[in-house]
Amino acid sequence: MMRAPFTLTIAALLALAGPGFAQEKVQPKLLLELNALESQPGGCRLTLLIENRLGAALNLAAFEVAMFGPAGQVERLALLEFSDLPEGKTRVRRFDLPGPDCTHWSRLLVNDAPQCRGQGVERKACLKALGTQNRSNIPFGG
Repeated sequence: MMRAPFTLTIAALLALAGPGFAQEKVQPKLLLELNALESQPGGCRLTLLIENRLGAALNLAAFEVAMFGPAGQVERLALLEFSDLPEGKTRVRRFDLPGPDCTHWSRLLVNDAPQCRGQGVERKACLKALGTQNRSNIPFGG
């Protein structure tokens, strides 16, 4: 009857695994969704939704997006800026990017968040809290 030591061993391993071991995935506090891509004469229009659940309004959030061409290589970096993002709200923003039309791009990647400003918001909060969603036909994420 050696069950007690075995049970204690399992309990000790779970304790060492930390509090996140049995928890569900944490929901992002700043959600960026690539909602649509539309080819335009001379470029590509990105429609993005951003939902702010950081607990504070943002005056400015900027995201550097890497754009991959058909061969899978980064061809462009674009800085997309969002201003006036109240806490608890979702905003829609459109960005017209000159150059190839949208069918040229094979993937979009959020590479960095170089600006994140709001009362009581640390500079790295936008990147730390970021989650992505995608409703387009090309991969998008962080």
